[in-house]
Amino acid sequence: MHLEIHHETVYRYDTPVSHSVQLLRLSPRRDPDQTTLHWQLEIPGPTDLTIDAYGNEQHVLTLDQPVNEIRIVAQGVVETRPPVPQRDVIPPLVFRQPTSLTTADDAIKTFAHNYQRLIEKHGRQGLMDLMADLLDRMPYTPGQTDASTPAQESFARRLGVCQDHAHVFIAVCRYLGVPARYVSGYLYTENDHHVASHAWVEALTDGAWHAFDVSNACIPDERYVRLAIGLDYLDACPVRGLRRGGGAETMVSHARVRSILHFQQHQQQQQQQQQQQQQ
Repeated sequence: MHLEIHHETVYRYDTPVSHSVQLLRLSPRRDPDQTTLHWQLEIPGPTDLTIDAYGNEQHVLTLDQPVNEIRIVAQGVVETRPPVPQRDVIPPLVFRQPTSLTTADDAIKTFAHNYQRLIEKHGRQGLMDLMADLLDRMPYTPGQTDASTPAQESFARRLGVCQDHAHVFIAVCRYLGVPARYVSGYLYTENDHHVASHAWVEALTDGAWHAFDVSNACIPDERYVRLAIGLDYLDACPVRGLRRGGGAETMVSHARVRSILHFQQHQQQQQQQQQQQQQ
């Protein structure tokens, strides 16, 4: 598939921010099942490009002048293919480390024990059963949690959104000795009301990394674009920052993903539109 993505994030502040540093993970990963055909970032200042320990591309944006608004736009076209089992050079033990967002408490451990033998015997199929049961226990419920909500809390409340599902699934996997990692990215769907910015999980089973989308109770396919991986949301979120000043903050983020049939034809149409606007 050819997927066109437009992702805009705007931060607004009550008073000017005197200094801010934003860590941007807004460039698709270079993976075997996806190729970036075109990508650009609109950022209000110069950035430094780095690659982190997980292979994610990061842009560090530093603003030293006072601002009341920070607007960041990422857009482009990514070609995706049917997923293949992922193998990489990062030691799997790295992804068995619990974090503050993915620590299993007694309730999660009790839930995990129900799947221990099933996962040991059936691997990926056992994890698929876990995924279905977890979604049944924690229905997708927006507006009740945020990015800082730990797995223990969302599991106890029996609700959450994609990052909550990912954190609980990861907590269960790691408690059972299965390496698991958080994935941020985009999801194409024909439903215009669906949130295009998304999160899911990859777990190491049957000798390779396999993906699991708990919120949609499915296995990610070519509708998905991977941005970043990490131990949890904080390692892989698209934007993370620090600031001095600014007072209260308001953040609005909107992502749109649509399918285009032919990239070259799409480029020609864009060029024609640009020429018409210039005339």
